[in-house]
Amino acid sequence: MKVYTKTGDKGTTALFGGTRVPKHHIRIESYGTVDELNSHIGLIRDQDMNPFYKTALIEIQDRLFTVGAILATPPEKEILKNGQQRLNINRISKEDIAFLEQEIDKMDTELPPMTHFVLPGGHTTVSYCHIARCVCRRAERLAVHLHEIEPIDELVLTYLNRLSDYLFVLARKLSHDLNAEEVKWIPRK
Repeated sequence: MKVYTKTGDKGTTALFGGTRVPKHHIRIESYGTVDELNSHIGLIRDQDMNPFYKTALIEIQDRLFTVGAILATPPEKEILKNGQQRLNINRISKEDIAFLEQEIDKMDTELPPMTHFVLPGGHTTVSYCHIARCVCRRAERLAVHLHEIEPIDELVLTYLNRLSDYLFVLARKLSHDLNAEEVKWIPRK
């Protein structure tokens, strides 16, 4: 199988089910941003850190592939002619969201309470987490926009929202683990 198909040379691409849309379509922007997020999480996972976090990040990357597949499937193409689901994969579940919440809560118990906003930075790995958090927020905004146009599974929206929280707490936890300074933002007066 060749990597290039030449079918997108005129600025369109196919969704799951065959519908062709412009490459700037909100659905493409949504799952493309999830793909970008997944790549940033891969970069975080490549850093020197506790293997426990790496295992959690692999689980998250798996779930992001599922999110991307859901976003790449228009509602009218979700069910095949034989009545089966087009996507023969486990969907995003409440358990996936609970996993993120449990991980957030575990990390949070080892962190000092937040009293101020924190400036991103302090260590390269921490900065990668903050970049991923920002990309996750953008993915969430795009998915919400798509949901306003064509409804998508609301658990996808919840998952992206919770994932950005996870990435923020992971950044704080890695700052703590790496003894990196957490710089508080104190507004000028």
